Amino acid sequence: MTKATNASKPTSGKGGGKKQTWSLEKAQAYWRRNLTIIGILLAIWFVVSYLFAILFANILYNMPIGQLPASFWFAQQGAIVTFVILIFVYCWIMDRVDKEFDVNE
Repeated sequence: MTKATNASKPTSGKGGGKKQTWSLEKAQAYWRRNLTIIGILLAIWFVVSYLFAILFANILYNMPIGQLPASFWFAQQGAIVTFVILIFVYCWIMDRVDKEFDVNE
């Protein structure tokens, strides 16, 4: 059984035009892909901000990045820098996914 859901995005780029309808399967596939991407990116951020900065701090203390111990760098700078990079990566990936599912602006 296929249900159609109404998408609020018009198919033409200048504000008018027909409204796009999605099947339930397509909407679920889009949402599943979005959640998978978010899960992977959050896992990367968790590894950098929690594991490298806290749990592996003693191991990484003897490995310098510049003049600072790696554990200090990951705790103070690495988590923030990684988070900002992951924001840009998410935008880039979702732009490609939006084009694949034909919901790009």
